[in-house]
Amino acid sequence: QVQLVESGGGLVQAGGSLRLSCAASGRTFVRNALGWFRQAPGKEREFVAAISWSGDSTYYSDSVKGRGTISRDNAKNTVSLQMNSLKPEDPAVYYCAAPVNPHISPQAMRAMTPEGCYWGRGTQVTVSS
Repeated sequence: QVQLVESGGGLVQAGGSLRLSCAASGRTFVRNALGWFRQAPGKEREFVAAISWSGDSTYYSDSVKGRGTISRDNAKNTVSLQMNSLKPEDPAVYYCAAPVNPHISPQAMRAMTPEGCYWGRGTQVTVSS
């Protein structure tokens, strides 16, 4: 199994930046993509970004494209999301996700269902005016 723990959330002023991290652990080795999703109060979970196991391929949602950067460090078993120019619509609980199917590409992760991934508990991101 894969266990994911997010960190780095907090209160950030609009226009500011924040770096979220996800630490992965578990006895099951999965050479697959990793991604970030988010869910705001009263809204559905939405895809944010994903990255391949090698880190050579990334995919971003339109909402964060150009101001979000996903990266990973397999030596440390971590995946990070750098968010710049935070907007009022960015506040949400951000979740780290690992597809159960190791063949899922970063592009395919945008359509992943909750049942198709391992999930972290989430980290809260709040944006102040």
